[in-house]
Amino acid sequence: MSLQIHPSVGVARLGNSPLSPETGPPIVVSPTNPANICLSPDRIGGLPFNGDGKGPIVKFKDDAGRIKRQGQLFKVFQENGVDELTLDSPGVASIEWTVHLANKKAAWYQYSELQGNLLYGQGNSYKNQGVKFRNPDVITEPLRRELIVDPGPRTISGRNLSIDFDALNVPAGYHAHFPSPTVKYGTAVKTLGALWTDEAGRLIVLGGSGCAGGNEPLTSYGGSNTWHDDISDGPVYCTVTFNNGTAPVSLSAWVIVGSPDFAPEIVNISNLSDTMFDVGVRNFNLAPKMYSNGAWQPQFKPNYYRDIFPIIDRMGRYQWVSNVQPMQAAVNGPFDYADPSPENKTNRQNFYALFRQNDTQPPVEGSTGIPYPQEQLFTTDETGKQFPMMPLNSGSNSVSNTNIMKFMALDETQLFFLAQWAEGNFDNNLDYTPHPVHPLDAASVGNCVGLPMCPGIEVTWSLQNPIVYAAPYVIQQYKDENWYKEHGLTPSRDECEGGGCEPGDLTKRMACPWQADFFQCTVQYINFTDTNVNKITTPDGSAPLPPSYYSYWWPPQSPWDVLVGEFTAKGQAATHVPPGEQMNYARGINSFVQMVEFWYALGFLRDKNADAKNGYPFIVETERNNALFTYKEVHIAQISGNEQDWDTTLPVFYIEPDKSLIKQRGQLAANMVTHMEELAFKAIETLAGARKLPRSGSRSRR
Repeated sequence: MSLQIHPSVGVARLGNSPLSPETGPPIVVSPTNPANICLSPDRIGGLPFNGDGKGPIVKFKDDAGRIKRQGQLFKVFQENGVDELTLDSPGVASIEWTVHLANKKAAWYQYSELQGNLLYGQGNSYKNQGVKFRNPDVITEPLRRELIVDPGPRTISGRNLSIDFDALNVPAGYHAHFPSPTVKYGTAVKTLGALWTDEAGRLIVLGGSGCAGGNEPLTSYGGSNTWHDDISDGPVYCTVTFNNGTAPVSLSAWVIVGSPDFAPEIVNISNLSDTMFDVGVRNFNLAPKMYSNGAWQPQFKPNYYRDIFPIIDRMGRYQWVSNVQPMQAAVNGPFDYADPSPENKTNRQNFYALFRQNDTQPPVEGSTGIPYPQEQLFTTDETGKQFPMMPLNSGSNSVSNTNIMKFMALDETQLFFLAQWAEGNFDNNLDYTPHPVHPLDAASVGNCVGLPMCPGIEVTWSLQNPIVYAAPYVIQQYKDENWYKEHGLTPSRDECEGGGCEPGDLTKRMACPWQADFFQCTVQYINFTDTNVNKITTPDGSAPLPPSYYSYWWPPQSPWDVLVGEFTAKGQAATHVPPGEQMNYARGINSFVQMVEFWYALGFLRDKNADAKNGYPFIVETERNNALFTYKEVHIAQISGNEQDWDTTLPVFYIEPDKSLIKQRGQLAANMVTHMEELAFKAIETLAGARKLPRSGSRSRR
């Protein structure tokens, strides 16, 4: 019997609403009462479901302002990918699930932008580039293995059951590794999450609670030695047995545990599904009518609604999380984008000409002075004809001077779609045939960042490398669980050299702790005049070479400019801002150190007009923990000393240090303080070096 498991790569997300609290606000969470979790969306740009599978989600947070974990539901299907198999299906005796989560960050190399990316060639390997390990004082391979957070596999089978990835549930004979249960700063990582089954025996993977801790001060957005967080990834195994003598069927998939998706209805212009689709098309013969024998097929016709409109729509929705006026101008052109007529060809070609092409691979090496496309800001330098090229995001390295990639370009498949469309080689049928990708496979990773990758949010550029895949959207696995039980996970092996992935490999290149990077990776000042330089050395650190352009990283995942969405007098009093005013999303969290502690105070962006289905989104900030923050207005005169400046003020938000004052701001605020007291977060020290300019080139957060 041939069966399938979907999604092939699932995505769960962190949340600090507890699964089984012992004290604090009365919350009981279990597979039979999943009130304080949610489930991942089943479409790109969709809202999560409530914990019972019904949706869309009502609230992203609990009554103490803590974020609900987003569990990934895994299902088994018949060969057609449509008919589901559960414990209620005739002939099914059991469905057994095994998941092995791990976090390898502390044992991996220091984050170094695109250094280490073997798509540039072996000369760009970590070793050849001289990149150092995190925790370099831990020398030998066996000792570095101890740096991996590896609770071992967990197995679950049946209905409404659960098991944790903690030290109490380590399988017999498995040599698990956990960080020290006590840390000097932050909170110790004691678990990577849990497995649940629902009433029909389906699997739900739940990640960690956003814990991060270490014994050294934080030095940068990339993290510091001794630190761990509870991000993770790893394989998912499933064995279906039958009561009619049919041989058992074994299946496998993968799961990634990422940070919360604070704007789930806004999709990255090039998401991780686009990346995997591009890899599949160009390396695995996924769509031979589109690409075969190493070449694009000119007779292939993309469909406007399947292949073109998503790019335009995503660019348009960026306005709810960023201010990119040129991008809004581009997608609001004076023509019908769906019109394939010859009369409309010039309009289509003009639009396509706005999109920069990809740099050649391997990317820029040396000082050639050649204007590689991703190092160009404008379509032309001719006076009166300047317009920024699209998309107007940072590229995968606008930060360092090695392997420069200043501005983002769409992936090769997306650019091929646009090129065909521009020539008129497309159809605009609404009843199009989907691409040969299961919708759940596309949906799970389609809500993750695909480009740019510096390092990204959930995963990074290793997913652009075909060598990590066994098939389109399928991660190649290195060894089985018997091998890991005998040998353990390997701390220094690079899966991009071949052989497959181990638990923890997809997330090990990300910042540790992730919250520090989340604070910094929002906007970027990008030099646009020198193809060979991003940064210069200044007394205050490394700064972008002037002139530089103000650009964004991935605002759907890390919003920057948002509309306040409190529409009651009480809500407006709490946020100090009238609804409709655009504000900085992270206002009040004023350092990456504060983000490590208070990441869950951030709001969620939600379309207030989604149910109308009239095509007019109204996406505003909701569920922000306003009670945590105090608001002040600073008069310009207080800075300038000029009394004539008194009539203009600047808004200032900061975390209120007096918890007794926070408690007075309502029941949710009081519950939030109780949570903070229970968590006993240990204040983080920062070193003097961390006071240097952030990688964006500016401390301004307006």
